[in-house]
Amino acid sequence: MLLHAVADALLGAAALGDIGQLFPDTDPINRGRDSAEMLRAARDAVAAVGWRIGNIDCIVFAQRPRLLPHRQMIRQRLAEILEIDQEQVGLKGKTGEHIGLIGHEEAIVAQCVALLEPIPPDSQDL
Repeated sequence: MLLHAVADALLGAAALGDIGQLFPDTDPINRGRDSAEMLRAARDAVAAVGWRIGNIDCIVFAQRPRLLPHRQMIRQRLAEILEIDQEQVGLKGKTGEHIGLIGHEEAIVAQCVALLEPIPPDSQDL
């Protein structure tokens, strides 16, 4: 879910639609597809139209499990998939304070915002 939120943030920031347009759930080939592969494709699509990732800021809303013990590992994995520095990956966990679907452990939600920067024309940073 988090990787899909990051992919949507990247695609949206570059005005390239969303993950459902890139990988329609109506196409059987996308059933069971690796989310990291989809995120790499979103990263590559963004680069293909002249953008690079400045940073991403993610929030996972979940009463449980607690995100903090896994935070650094998740940031590292996201940075690895996106081929950016871990310092460019923000990740926060928020609980529902025992209120609503999240607080009653009936749902987990991920959100992400991406900052894109234009790739300089003379850059080899594709």
